[in-house]
Amino acid sequence: MKVMVINCGSSSLKFKLFDMAQESQLLAEGQVEAIGAEQSVFHYSTFQMKPKGALKLNVKAADHTEAVETVARTLLDPEVGLFEGTIPVDAVGHRVVHGGEMFSKSALITKGVKEVIEACSDLAPLHNPPNLAGIVACEKIFPNVPQVAVFDTAFHQTMPKRAYIYGIPYEYYERYHIRKYGFHGTSHEYVSLRTAELLSRDVKQLKIVTCHLGNGASITAVRHGQSVETSMGFTPLQGLLMGTRTGDIDAAVVLYLMDKEHLDSKAMNDLLNKKSGLKGISGVSNDLREVMEQAKHGNERCQLAVDSMTYRIKRYIASYAAAMGGIDAIAFTGGIGENAAEVREKVLTPLEFMGIRLDLAKNFDSAKEKIISTDDSPVKVLVVPTNEELVIANKTRALIEEESSHPVVTARHDSMRPEPPQ
Repeated sequence: MKVMVINCGSSSLKFKLFDMAQESQLLAEGQVEAIGAEQSVFHYSTFQMKPKGALKLNVKAADHTEAVETVARTLLDPEVGLFEGTIPVDAVGHRVVHGGEMFSKSALITKGVKEVIEACSDLAPLHNPPNLAGIVACEKIFPNVPQVAVFDTAFHQTMPKRAYIYGIPYEYYERYHIRKYGFHGTSHEYVSLRTAELLSRDVKQLKIVTCHLGNGASITAVRHGQSVETSMGFTPLQGLLMGTRTGDIDAAVVLYLMDKEHLDSKAMNDLLNKKSGLKGISGVSNDLREVMEQAKHGNERCQLAVDSMTYRIKRYIASYAAAMGGIDAIAFTGGIGENAAEVREKVLTPLEFMGIRLDLAKNFDSAKEKIISTDDSPVKVLVVPTNEELVIANKTRALIEEESSHPVVTARHDSMRPEPPQ
């Protein structure tokens, strides 16, 4: 089975093509950038079949349909493509950011599923509309190929109600579904499963804290394979201090600033999401590498930004150990989590009292996937590069195979539940 994975942003489309019959081999990948501009750019790479290599092409992609057409046309190109005549895609898996409370699993895309994705656009206005546009585009280009939605929020639907409910009048949860949803779920799921594999343990016997650290960042408590708490909330704004996002903040500060600075809701949202975090504190950049470099040269605000970010990561890890009643492993992933050894050291060294013993040599070596705790550390610490696209491909294949063996049961019935977990 060949599965194409699609991840759409407002002006971009990423794809990966996997051959699931060959141990999930990656055949090709690419990204169409600047969709809707006069000229778009398509980065395209092939791997398992000739010709191997990477290309950068100037293309025309007025919308997501034309972006998918670009992908299909390139895969069939006689010089750089992989196929002749038709593209042997058996299923398309789509990343969908928000599934609300309706989806606890992936779902075979139907008219009803698309309606729910559209309804959830109020909860993720920057993400769900382009995700849906990608689905509609693929339905046009691959009309007879089953499409599957894999939701970022689904992994976190196992959180108990006490963890996801907010302390506002309950009627607003009932009326507007205001609650903690969590994000990066596909990444947290992959990393927790891979952590168990690397430790030769059953994930259902482990208590793991997964740290997805990048420009956007979140931490999840995974107990026995299920998410029981996560740092992002109703939106990706809650939780850790991020590249341009505030993370946790007293809600009264928002009201105070709106009054003092005469900001409307749009301007305030822009301030919280695009002008805060590392960028806001440092005054230099949202890129941690630049901020850390300036901190090394004596920039106090940059040092404060780094200290504040790592302090919150440390605090979340400790609190999630308490939430799970213990901790067996900590796993770091994402651009910062995988590459910033200094950040890992700064976060973990003060947590030695919890049984975390960091091996500095392992922490700073060049291996991408590794265990960085000492051999005698009661709590194991790992670096695990995430692979969200592979998770989407695997979930897509599993659902299609399940549908084939049980054709009378629709994916929507399997994937949607009327009541949130208690």
